[in-house]
Amino acid sequence: MTALLARLLAHRLTERFILALILINAVVLGLDTDAGIVARWGGVLDAIDIFALSVFVVELTAKIIVQRTNFVRDPWNLFDFTVVAIALLPASGPMEVLRALRVLRVLRLVTVVPSLRRVVGALLGALPGMGSIVMLLGLIFYVGAVMSTKLYGADFPEWFGSVPASLYTLFQVMTLESWSMGIVRPVMEEHPSAWLFFVPFILVTTFTALNLFIGVIVSAMQSEVDAERKQSVEEAVSHAEEPLVAEVRALREQVALLAARLER
Repeated sequence: MTALLARLLAHRLTERFILALILINAVVLGLDTDAGIVARWGGVLDAIDIFALSVFVVELTAKIIVQRTNFVRDPWNLFDFTVVAIALLPASGPMEVLRALRVLRVLRLVTVVPSLRRVVGALLGALPGMGSIVMLLGLIFYVGAVMSTKLYGADFPEWFGSVPASLYTLFQVMTLESWSMGIVRPVMEEHPSAWLFFVPFILVTTFTALNLFIGVIVSAMQSEVDAERKQSVEEAVSHAEEPLVAEVRALREQVALLAARLER
């Protein structure tokens, strides 16, 4: 029974069926936000949603039966279990917010599609490096916010009247959203030398620190690809060695049998 379930779960048709069901369920969850469509097709949408959820529950149950204790050792299994468990919780009264969380089932695409798993794995691997960059940006922003508050807070209290306001304004400047005509040029009308502050700030944050994020993610992606390639090579070598090992064992058995006969 367990072997049959394992073969069924690993079958390509099963994987394609689950993938198609996730995509259909994603479309249904999107249509469920339209009041007109719900009024006309609400029963059909609910039936499809319940069917998809039932299939996901059956799939997870089969995985638990097949993998047993190994199920909890795979973080992707735990992710799937959490997403499906949230969908099973009652979504009425104070728990109405959980109804919106049903869309999290779409994220199961990450566990089904190997390429998406590689991307997510690379992003998770890049988190420590990204955390260091975030700390660096935080220091730059704090220094810039204190300086801009002292320099321009009196004339532009809406933008630089306090450190939190300055932080938000500098974040807007970093994103290059209306930074010149909307903020810097008005400030330069009162403080002509303000460009000496804003231009270096943009160079340091937008064109330097943010590009560090890209570098860390690319490096993590390359490490993920290299690890997967190494694993593939090791599996290929292992499969290639199996016939040789079998031949060596057969030869040893023949030699041992021949030696036994000679002793007689």
